[in-house]
Order: sequence, then structure tokens, then C-alpha cells
Amino acid sequence: MRDYKTGSIVLLQGVCADGFFKTFKPAKTASVFVLEGRPDLSAGKGNSAALVRKGIVPTVICDNMAGFLFFKGLVKQVVLACQFADKSGALCDMGGLVLAVLAKRHNVPVQLAPAEHKARFLGNPEDILSFEGKRTAPKGVHGYVPLVEWVPKKYLI
Repeated sequence: MRDYKTGSIVLLQGVCADGFFKTFKPAKTASVFVLEGRPDLSAGKGNSAALVRKGIVPTVICDNMAGFLFFKGLVKQVVLACQFADKSGALCDMGGLVLAVLAKRHNVPVQLAPAEHKARFLGNPEDILSFEGKRTAPKGVHGYVPLVEWVPKKYLI
């Protein structure tokens, strides 16, 4: 098991465009953690593959584990996949807002990266009701799958 206390963690959230990885250069002492990207795990799969091609071995975590890493003081940078940004904020892949709020609270810088997908607003409800093709929710349960959310500028430090 790797000791993450000796360096710093860069959190990578959302599905970043392939071109982003050409310029992405974390500090030599940094570990890159990739949030899995529920409901379809596309962020974990896509970002991890791009990082490995670049010679960076990432650690994939559950989306909700980021709060623990902030609590432990390990997160030093957050990268959010962003579809659109202007002076008032950014349209980021789902999960970006909670990370941006945590980053502001812990004085951690947030970087916006181009998102791989544009104009994907809602996902397939079946994706949230199953895992890797196997249904996990009982029949009759509904799913709501927003894929993007607005992150106000005040959280993008």
C-alpha cells in the first residue's frame, strides 16, 4: 500500500478531453487520484487510460471518497472537467460542485479542463439502477441521472 501522506494528491474529476492530458503535469511528489465517475464509470476508465498512456499511474477512488481526502489534508489540487465557462462560473461534469466547495473550504486551487463530452445533460436512468450491467435496485424504483451541474465562480479559486 502506498503512503499518500508523504506527497500530495491531485483529484481529477469528470471525463477530461484527451488533449488535456498532453499538458497535464502534476508535481513529481503528487499522486493523481481519479474519481470513478458514476453512473457509468467513464471518468475512471477514460482518465485512467489517458494517464497510463502518459506514464502516470493513477489511483481510482469512489466519487464520495474525496471528502475524506480533504478532511485528511491530502488534496493539493482539483481538476474539474468543464463543458463551458464564463465570468460567472462553469458547467462541469456532475460532482464538480461538491469538489469545488470542498476545495474553497480547504484553500485548494481548482483547475478547469475541457470535458470530453459536450451537451450531455441527462443520463440513462438504468445506469444508476445497475452496476456493470447487473440491476442493483428493485423493480419500480426510478432513477434520475443529471450529468452536469453549474459551479459558481466563487468556488473556482
